[in-house]
Amino acid sequence: MIKEQKTINSLVEFGLTVNEATVYLASLSLRATTILRLSKHSGVKRTTVYETISSLEKKGLMKKEIHGLKTLYSPEPPEKLKRTLDLKSILLSQTLPLLDSKYHLKGTEGSIKYYEGLTAIKNLYSDILKNLKSGDFYYAVSNETEWQNIDNGYFMKYHVEKRVDLGLITKLLFIDSPEAQKRKQFERNFNEKVRLLPKNINIHVDMVITPNQFVTFQLHEPMVALVVENQSMITVQKELFELLWDKYN
Repeated sequence: MIKEQKTINSLVEFGLTVNEATVYLASLSLRATTILRLSKHSGVKRTTVYETISSLEKKGLMKKEIHGLKTLYSPEPPEKLKRTLDLKSILLSQTLPLLDSKYHLKGTEGSIKYYEGLTAIKNLYSDILKNLKSGDFYYAVSNETEWQNIDNGYFMKYHVEKRVDLGLITKLLFIDSPEAQKRKQFERNFNEKVRLLPKNINIHVDMVITPNQFVTFQLHEPMVALVVENQSMITVQKELFELLWDKYN
């Protein structure tokens, strides 16, 4: 019991909540199991287990399995924790320059803006295109599956199709998935180039880089977006994107 508590404490230090650590640890022993068994084994209330599993799924640490009429939940291997930590380290290395730029920002050199809620973010994506002209670059890194689950009809009509009309140079890096493969299959229809990142890369944001802005949009609740309008930061993100683009040719 002491060892188990130490493990839970360690997982909490790695960024999980107490409930997430407790349920994940219990699931490692049970493998594919039901909510009820997870609740009994972990000591976490059944209603709380539902919420906890949902958050663990978003972190890539648990998955849902359908067995006939039963829905079972099973843990991803512990090595995924390392990949999650590696991703956080990468995101932190990207975020620190943004925070530093905000700290040192002067006068009209640029700005950092924060948006919250799907309506505000839809308006943001419409505004992105207003300042672009034919021949401008539009780069994005995204999880196409999660993107389509938000409001694909709206974004296709009011963002993707308008982007085509503008004649932008569009390059998209998507996490490999059936949705991403289909998007790649029809890339010419949207005047864009698509390349696929490995499936095990755990990205839950949409990152857009244009000559004027660098946008990071979280693809799950809470719906938030950060917009950087600073040429130094935009240049750095553009160069990082091009390195990834060449790597996954």
